[in-house]
Amino acid sequence: MPRSVSRSRTITAPPQTIFALLADPARHHEIDGSGTVIASRTDAPARLSLGARFGMSMKVGVPYKIENTVVAFVENETIAWKHFGGHVWRYELRAGAEPGTTEVTETFDWSTSKGPLFLQLVGYPKRNAKVMEKTLDRMAALFGRVGG
Repeated sequence: MPRSVSRSRTITAPPQTIFALLADPARHHEIDGSGTVIASRTDAPARLSLGARFGMSMKVGVPYKIENTVVAFVENETIAWKHFGGHVWRYELRAGAEPGTTEVTETFDWSTSKGPLFLQLVGYPKRNAKVMEKTLDRMAALFGRVGG
């Protein structure tokens, strides 16, 4: 059984513009479709890179902090991070069919999770699919949307 879920959207911005947003943890709250990302922590790097660690202040009912590590980084193409639970959030960017557009695919991959059965039982894959749609909608609102 697959242990990942993805959503894609065409955004009216070039890959390097979208990648710059994703590589800046201080801006993640701008596109967060879950409503849980409050802000990057003050010790977060200004720009992410492979192996970089960055903390986020979050809130689901109560505030908490989470530490992430960048596990994939290909400039203007792919960025992914994982936290202590082992699951990965990945963004893949491909030039769109129209000039100045980008096909953005966000993936929640729990194949490396420390608790994959728990994530499935509590419905995170389905919930996160909806959250990713909202995230991509928010990104489209920042840059403009061509199609879904």
